[in-house]
Amino acid sequence: YWVRKVQEALNDDAKALRGSRVLVLGVAYKKNVSDVRESPAIDIISLLAEGGADVRYHDPYVEHLEEDGVDLHGVSDLDSEVRAADCIVIVTDHSAYEWDSIAPMAKKVVDTRGVA
Repeated sequence: YWVRKVQEALNDDAKALRGSRVLVLGVAYKKNVSDVRESPAIDIISLLAEGGADVRYHDPYVEHLEEDGVDLHGVSDLDSEVRAADCIVIVTDHSAYEWDSIAPMAKKVVDTRGVA
Protein backbone atom coordinates (compact mmCIF):
# COMPACT_ATOMS: atom_id res chain seq x y z
CA TYR A 1 0.00 0.00 0.00
CA TRP A 2 2.64 2.58 1.04
CA VAL A 3 4.92 1.72 -1.85
CA ARG A 4 2.02 2.35 -4.22
CA LYS A 5 1.49 5.72 -2.50
CA VAL A 6 5.15 6.56 -3.16
CA GLN A 7 4.73 5.56 -6.82
CA GLU A 8 1.63 7.76 -7.11
CA ALA A 9 3.41 10.73 -5.51
CA LEU A 10 6.35 10.34 -7.89
CA ASN A 11 4.03 9.90 -10.87
CA ASP A 12 2.45 13.27 -10.01
CA ASP A 13 5.85 14.74 -10.93
CA ALA A 14 6.19 12.49 -14.00
CA LYS A 15 8.84 10.38 -12.25
CA ALA A 16 9.11 6.63 -12.08
CA LEU A 17 9.99 4.74 -8.92
CA ARG A 18 13.00 3.22 -10.70
CA GLY A 19 15.90 5.61 -10.30
CA SER A 20 14.12 7.93 -7.87
CA ARG A 21 15.74 8.79 -4.57
CA VAL A 22 13.49 7.92 -1.63
CA LEU A 23 14.31 8.81 1.97
CA VAL A 24 12.61 6.80 4.71
CA LEU A 25 12.33 8.70 7.99
CA GLY A 26 12.30 6.44 11.02
CA VAL A 27 12.96 2.71 10.82
CA ALA A 28 12.35 1.68 14.44
CA TYR A 29 9.13 -0.20 15.10
CA LYS A 30 7.82 2.57 17.33
CA LYS A 31 8.52 6.14 18.34
CA ASN A 32 11.69 6.98 20.29
CA VAL A 33 13.21 3.47 20.44
CA SER A 34 16.01 1.70 18.56
CA ASP A 35 14.31 -1.69 18.16
CA VAL A 36 13.66 -2.50 14.49
CA ARG A 37 12.11 -5.94 14.96
CA GLU A 38 8.80 -6.13 13.10
CA SER A 39 9.17 -2.55 11.86
CA PRO A 40 7.09 -1.82 8.76
CA ALA A 41 10.09 0.13 7.44
CA ILE A 42 11.88 -3.13 6.60
CA ASP A 43 9.22 -4.21 4.11
CA ILE A 44 8.80 -0.70 2.73
CA ILE A 45 12.55 -0.34 2.13
CA SER A 46 12.77 -3.80 0.55
CA LEU A 47 9.85 -3.18 -1.81
CA LEU A 48 11.09 0.26 -2.81
CA ALA A 49 14.55 -1.17 -3.56
CA GLU A 50 13.01 -4.04 -5.55
CA GLY A 51 11.20 -1.40 -7.59
CA GLY A 52 14.51 0.23 -8.47
CA ALA A 53 14.46 3.17 -6.08
CA ASP A 54 17.64 4.56 -4.53
CA VAL A 55 16.52 4.09 -0.92
CA ARG A 56 18.15 5.80 2.03
CA TYR A 57 16.99 6.21 5.59
CA HIS A 58 17.41 8.45 8.59
CA ASP A 59 16.65 7.44 12.16
CA PRO A 60 18.13 9.17 15.21
CA TYR A 61 18.05 5.84 17.09
CA VAL A 62 19.22 3.40 14.39
CA GLU A 63 22.62 4.01 12.80
CA HIS A 64 22.83 0.70 10.91
CA LEU A 65 19.87 -1.33 9.71
CA GLU A 66 20.55 -5.01 9.14
CA GLU A 67 17.35 -7.03 9.21
CA ASP A 68 15.55 -9.42 6.84
CA GLY A 69 17.91 -8.88 3.91
CA VAL A 70 18.13 -5.11 4.34
CA ASP A 71 21.64 -3.82 5.09
CA LEU A 72 21.90 -0.03 5.09
CA HIS A 73 23.65 2.67 7.05
CA GLY A 74 21.56 5.67 7.97
CA VAL A 75 22.32 9.08 6.54
CA SER A 76 23.51 11.74 8.95
CA ASP A 77 22.68 15.06 7.26
CA LEU A 78 18.91 15.06 7.47
CA ASP A 79 18.27 18.45 5.86
CA SER A 80 20.38 17.85 2.75
CA GLU A 81 18.95 14.34 2.31
CA VAL A 82 15.37 15.62 2.59
CA ARG A 83 16.10 18.27 -0.06
CA ALA A 84 17.84 15.76 -2.35
CA ALA A 85 15.14 13.08 -2.13
CA ASP A 86 12.44 12.85 -4.78
CA CYS A 87 10.11 11.65 -2.03
CA ILE A 88 10.29 11.15 1.73
CA VAL A 89 8.34 8.45 3.54
CA ILE A 90 7.53 9.05 7.19
CA VAL A 91 7.43 5.63 8.86
CA THR A 92 8.29 6.31 12.52
CA ASP A 93 7.38 9.66 14.04
CA HIS A 94 10.26 10.13 16.47
CA SER A 95 9.98 13.18 18.73
CA ALA A 96 13.37 14.39 17.45
CA TYR A 97 11.85 15.15 14.05
CA GLU A 98 10.51 18.67 13.56
CA TRP A 99 7.82 17.98 10.97
CA ASP A 100 6.96 21.65 10.48
CA SER A 101 10.45 22.26 9.11
CA ILE A 102 11.02 18.89 7.41
CA ALA A 103 7.85 18.68 5.30
CA PRO A 104 8.28 22.04 3.50
CA MET A 105 11.82 21.06 2.41
CA ALA A 106 10.61 17.84 0.77
CA LYS A 107 9.56 17.56 -2.87
CA LYS A 108 6.97 14.91 -2.00
CA VAL A 109 5.85 13.45 1.34
CA VAL A 110 4.17 10.12 1.97
CA ASP A 111 3.11 10.21 5.61
CA THR A 112 2.23 6.85 7.18
CA ARG A 113 1.71 8.48 10.60
CA GLY A 114 -0.38 11.55 9.82
CA VAL A 115 2.14 13.97 11.33
CA ALA A 116 3.18 16.14 8.37
